[in-house]
Amino acid sequence: MSDFDQRFFPFQTRMQAEALPELFIETFRHYYAQLLAGETGAIPEEEIEPVQDLPDAGQLPGDLARAGEKHLARTVFIKLNGGLGTSMGLEKAKSLLPVKNGLTFLDIIARHALHHGIPLVLMNSFNTRADSLALLRNYPDLIGDIPLDFVQNKAPKVRQDTLEPVSWPANPALEWAPPGHGDIYTALVTSGMLEILLAHGYEYAFVSNSDNLGAALDTAILGYFAENRLPFMMEVADRTEADRKGGHLARRQSDNQLILRESAQCPDEDKAAFQDISRHRYFNTNNLWFHLPTLKRVMAQRNGILGLPMIRNSKTVDPRDPDSTPVYQVETAMGSAIAVFEGARALRVPRSRFSPVKTTNELLAVRSDAFILTDDYRVMLHPQRADRTVVVDLDPNFYKLIDQFDVRFPYGPPSLLHCDRLVVRGDVVFGKGIAMEGEVEIINEDLDPYIFDETQAELWLGHHHDHDHDSDFFLQP
Repeated sequence: MSDFDQRFFPFQTRMQAEALPELFIETFRHYYAQLLAGETGAIPEEEIEPVQDLPDAGQLPGDLARAGEKHLARTVFIKLNGGLGTSMGLEKAKSLLPVKNGLTFLDIIARHALHHGIPLVLMNSFNTRADSLALLRNYPDLIGDIPLDFVQNKAPKVRQDTLEPVSWPANPALEWAPPGHGDIYTALVTSGMLEILLAHGYEYAFVSNSDNLGAALDTAILGYFAENRLPFMMEVADRTEADRKGGHLARRQSDNQLILRESAQCPDEDKAAFQDISRHRYFNTNNLWFHLPTLKRVMAQRNGILGLPMIRNSKTVDPRDPDSTPVYQVETAMGSAIAVFEGARALRVPRSRFSPVKTTNELLAVRSDAFILTDDYRVMLHPQRADRTVVVDLDPNFYKLIDQFDVRFPYGPPSLLHCDRLVVRGDVVFGKGIAMEGEVEIINEDLDPYIFDETQAELWLGHHHDHDHDSDFFLQP
């Protein structure tokens, strides 16, 4: 047995004991060899060029939408549904959280798929599968020849000091981590889902995160992808100051191939260039399009291992305990496959196609009347707002977790239709029938909850209109 095989053997036996597919074990072996060799997955600035101009979804000719309609019958809607929403205090699939008009993310996703008459497939984790499939039983018309889900794999966490599998007897489940959404390619194969889709004549997959309410199926974009016979396409949007730390699109100097560089892949000395949004203008929305026959062919050519860039993520084995054993989580990013497919393209899309709900700030905005749910089950800004989104900044000490959040909005969200910015500091409970306008800042420096009711709202509106311009208003009991 070689030195490497001896090092890898403990990982192999653990993974086999968990009945993980051999292809996934071989894929993890591929990345563990890089980890042992000291590779970090870093992509230096000197090896890439910025992307200057891209085709724009807003300027696609109308005939592409008609072409896309013709391709719908060969299109599948895949949603990444492995997240538990732990950042908001959830212990079940984040997609089961009510988000608009009493409907959950997954309700809206299911109804959107049914509207277009295309199959919905979830990539679940072991943690999200049962509850998510239970909800989908409310939509019997989704059930057909295509299974409703496949399950992503899990990878052993690696001790940083010895590069051995970590042991955590207090909670053995914490010895494992998701391998990143780049696992979708392996999981499509190992689950048999890719073969099932191809056998039933499906050629195109639109893939996005289940918490991105902007990721609706757009027939013009489908038409562009299909009519240009593209192998892979990434939807990208313009970076803003809020996106400085997120991954960006670039071109590899050696062959001009499009690539994705995540923050974990940027050397420290290149951070300034990484965060320069005038240089690197586009970020990955994680709305991706796959040509399924090409995916099968490329996977076969590479013996089932696409060879996506490794992301070495430094964590502690118990993420809630900063003093627990330092580990590496070996991950890959789904969008980094843009570097693998020759002829892959990126398409510039409006920011509205990237509307993830990551925190209760976004949740309040989407639940409010600043957003509407359309007849074809898209969540979008109210037409009266045009493209002006509403900025919500709630005190994390009182609103971060969903239970805290809900109890402070007992009558639902205030009206934010005419609000540009809402900032809340301290413990504030919102009464019934509240409407915000312009820019509002509510501050409670008291230890007791402050009740913001219709009377206080009227006081604010009077102050606001007296000044006849957008101005902050401070409420301090």
